[in-house]
Amino acid sequence: MGLDHGNRRVGVAIGDSETGLAFARPALRAPDPAAVLALARTEGVDAIVLGLPRNMDGSEGPQAATARRFGDRLIALGLGVTYHDERLSSWEAARELAAAGRRPARRSGELDSAAARLILQEYLDTHASPRSSQETR
Repeated sequence: MGLDHGNRRVGVAIGDSETGLAFARPALRAPDPAAVLALARTEGVDAIVLGLPRNMDGSEGPQAATARRFGDRLIALGLGVTYHDERLSSWEAARELAAAGRRPARRSGELDSAAARLILQEYLDTHASPRSSQETR
């Protein structure tokens, strides 16, 4: 499962290990680790790819520290967490949605989940091997 952590919402995407594709799901309305755990159990997920917002020079700022604290809370609940650089994911998600004729309301969470899909898709593209027996969800 891919997550785009934000202060108000958490974008969500689910990956399919057989096809290597990621699909956006409705965003969570708050960064609540218990809600992530419940969703992970419902979806049969045991590992999380959490977007890590790095600065353009690759360094980590306050937002990255917040994402890491959220990741630590997920780990404490028993979920595996992998951090993945999410630089420009929200910008790219907005560009893709606009190209598809979509202009989601800021509070809808659609942009957040589109960004989570991009984060997870990039991770799957770079880390998953085709027809691998290893679960990537």
